[in-house]
Amino acid sequence: MLLLFVIFISSVFYAFVDWSASRVMKSISNLSSATATVVRDGKPVDIPATDVVVGDLLQLSLGQRVAADVRLVRCSPDALFDRSILTGESRPVSAAVEPTDENPLETLNLAFSSTFLVQGTALGVVFAIGDNTVMGQLVASSARVKTELTTIQKEINLFTIIISTISLSFFCIAMIVYEAWVKNAYPGYETASGAIVNAIGCLTAFVPQGLPVAVALSLSIVARRMAKRNVLVKNLATVETLGCMSVLCSDKTGTLTMGKMRVTSVAFTDAEFTNVDSADGVLAARSTASTAVKSLVLAGRLCNAARFEPGSERLGPLDRPVKGDPTDTAILRFVEDLGGAAGDEAAVTFERLFEIPFNSKNKWMATVVKPTLSSDAHPRLLIKGAPDFLLSRCSFALNAAGSSVPLDDSLTKSVASTQERWAAMGKRVIAVCTRDVAAYKNFSWSASDAGQLDHIVQSEIKGLTLVALIGIRDPPRPEVPDTIRAIRKAGVRVFMVTGDFISTASAIARQVGILTAERCDTATDVKRISKEYQAGEGVGGALQKAFTSRSLVRPQFEEQMTSPRGLALTGTDLNDFGENEWDIVFGRYSEIVFARTSPDQKLAIVTKARARGDNTVAVTGDGVNDAPALKAADIGVAMGAGSDVAKEAAAMVLLTNDFTSILVAIENGRLVFDNLKKVILYLMPAGTYTEFLAVLSNVFFGMQLPLNSYLQVFFSVFNDVVMSISLMFEQPEADLMTRRPRNARRDRLTDWRFFMQIYLFIGLMMWLSAMGSWFLFFANNGIHFNDLVGAWDRWGYYGGAYNYVLENSAGFVLGDLNASAGIDVTQLGIPASYAIPDDINAIPANYTSALQDPANGIVGALPGFSTLASLVYSGNSVYYVCMIFLQFGGLLATRNRAVSILGSNPLAGPRRNLFVPAGMLFSFLFGILNVYTPGIQSVFLTGTIPAEQWLLPLAFAAGILLVDEVRKLLVRSFPGSVVAKMAW
Repeated sequence: MLLLFVIFISSVFYAFVDWSASRVMKSISNLSSATATVVRDGKPVDIPATDVVVGDLLQLSLGQRVAADVRLVRCSPDALFDRSILTGESRPVSAAVEPTDENPLETLNLAFSSTFLVQGTALGVVFAIGDNTVMGQLVASSARVKTELTTIQKEINLFTIIISTISLSFFCIAMIVYEAWVKNAYPGYETASGAIVNAIGCLTAFVPQGLPVAVALSLSIVARRMAKRNVLVKNLATVETLGCMSVLCSDKTGTLTMGKMRVTSVAFTDAEFTNVDSADGVLAARSTASTAVKSLVLAGRLCNAARFEPGSERLGPLDRPVKGDPTDTAILRFVEDLGGAAGDEAAVTFERLFEIPFNSKNKWMATVVKPTLSSDAHPRLLIKGAPDFLLSRCSFALNAAGSSVPLDDSLTKSVASTQERWAAMGKRVIAVCTRDVAAYKNFSWSASDAGQLDHIVQSEIKGLTLVALIGIRDPPRPEVPDTIRAIRKAGVRVFMVTGDFISTASAIARQVGILTAERCDTATDVKRISKEYQAGEGVGGALQKAFTSRSLVRPQFEEQMTSPRGLALTGTDLNDFGENEWDIVFGRYSEIVFARTSPDQKLAIVTKARARGDNTVAVTGDGVNDAPALKAADIGVAMGAGSDVAKEAAAMVLLTNDFTSILVAIENGRLVFDNLKKVILYLMPAGTYTEFLAVLSNVFFGMQLPLNSYLQVFFSVFNDVVMSISLMFEQPEADLMTRRPRNARRDRLTDWRFFMQIYLFIGLMMWLSAMGSWFLFFANNGIHFNDLVGAWDRWGYYGGAYNYVLENSAGFVLGDLNASAGIDVTQLGIPASYAIPDDINAIPANYTSALQDPANGIVGALPGFSTLASLVYSGNSVYYVCMIFLQFGGLLATRNRAVSILGSNPLAGPRRNLFVPAGMLFSFLFGILNVYTPGIQSVFLTGTIPAEQWLLPLAFAAGILLVDEVRKLLVRSFPGSVVAKMAW
């Protein structure tokens, strides 16, 4: 029954893991549209979205989720689609009938499954459904169940294989010994079925039945502890993987930075204003450049996808709630504060004719507006975006007085210098431009197709007038630099992966401590070293010699910690990289910034990093388009404010978007590995080794079983587990966060040092102590070593056991055996009236010969033989109680690798762990329960024991602890000694 209970607990644990993984599919199913409107037989029909087929004509109306991928054949001029679930961009995109881009994800004539129509109407032909849609393919790559095991699962599997192989070997040996020797030499010792039971006993005694329960509970405890720190670990088996993390690929915005963007600087051609996020800065800009400010307010307010919430007009600009992305929100708040009433006036006196939303490819947003108070005014193009794109398309620029001046080479260099200077300070730089489009004064914008309008606007992005540069600062989280310092101290390389400009990303990376090297290499340096790598010369040649396998493609640990090299790359650089360049990137550099990267490039970074240096890679993400990278990483870390699909694809969720939570995760991941190792080291010496040798003595040496099956299983499942849980509450050892990350592919949970500690040190002492107590107990009852070892089928028929039976049968009349056992003693020459005397030495020699012959069966039928059986039951309890107390010493010895018990008092001080004495108390109470409960005694064959057998094991436990203290002292005092090298 107890074994069935163990199996049940293990099954529940793995069922929980499977249920957790199934939630991915549940989240994905919620992304599907429930119904769709299709045109069939010339009439619109509402059908379940699952019934849509390729070729259907799909009607879309305001607010409707798209049920399939469609090519638009008709759309209203104001039609807008929300593609944020696919692209992560919050701005809706317009619709068109004609293709506008070669990239299917960028063209405006396609509508994708699971996106929304947020404005207007549209009609399109379905060309892909289900898994063939863009969303379906994305989901398939992110929601597919991983076949690869987590690191802890691999370690437990390896450990299980080792233990199972050994235990099965002993099972086979036990059966061979029985068939080849015991059955013939001692035919009365056991039957074939009894031999099988004993062989199974060898198997089960060597297997730590409590280990699955202990591991499951241990992981649950750590997961709960992390949840209290706002870290949600979805799969218990991934907890330990966090401690193996050697590379962390982190987002910038909202993860390393606060995600609270504010405009801090504004520059015209002849004036620069800083601290414009303060009242004084705004006043200075407004008073000095009042005319230019009006143009900036107009562009910032109208070329903006963010909107103030209706009804918030009474609040100040910085307090009004805004819908929109952080960059647009910052600009909207700024121009509202800068322009005051002018901003509201611009919104009222200008009409938006057409808009091209910002996207990750163009890196700009454009809006065509026209004054509503003048019918003779020209339309005006307002555009804001990346300076590196827009400056080359500018011919003029505004000065502080509002006058337009030619943008010559000198002025262009000055503007570019300002941009670089701001970017080097970690600011995001936005260029704001304008241009009159007089050629389209009488053009009917509202009656034209969106594709045509898009083409017109694209063709007019030339001869622009630069209004101003805006510097936006998203300050780093104050706790991030210390956190990154601690993460790097733990040997983890932190890479930044962002879509921002390389200069801005590098500046933020320096501010938070990701980049510390004085010189930061670029793609040019990587290409140069790659040529040397191929030629076997110079720096590259040295790397080629060092990188004899992919597992060695990593910087030297000491170099990584003391003199790291820095590298900054863009997504464009990555497109030209081959395998040699990737070897150099991940093998030479410890500090890397990846800027202007796409989701596909983020996935490539993760994949390439995992393939080298035996890296365990963690990656952060929040959008649906991050899901493949999150799934491809060893540890996907989703932000709490991210999309549902990202959170389901990730292994861990930071509920508060707090970067410091990653440090908590690393520490707890390492701690759970350390503590799991301690748990196994605690369980094995008594729970397998000492138990197994007890069974082995019965099978191979003909002894009575020192520990019956019930007490074996009970000890493993209850006594061991309740005390092992206390180890999961152990505080981290001093060097936990200064060790290099564990190599999950080479550093094993168990190794030769580990097994030496179990079987040749702690386990050996425990077995000798338990077996010694058992022999002592029998010796005190007149049954000595020689009477126990090699007894086989003569147990009770010779030596001290024979004497014990007769002494406890004194006065018994042997003639009564005829009625009780069918034995006629008169046939053996013993009178029926003969009674066992008090002095067994007075028994005649011929009677003794008859009594000691097992074939006659007389001794086995005497009442004293039942008393001998009770003595065996009490002997089982002696062995069991001794193991309980021995585990007290084992528990205290395994709490630390090298620290003395004097420095890790479980009752007080920094290493206090009150679960240790609590576990000991419960284990002791279990012992009382099994030894003295009448029902358990009669059903499970246990017996009471003398007081000395409760006290002697305490001395043994203290001895084990003392011997281990001496070992630890040698390890601390002589770290280069043989003893230290053998330490676990």
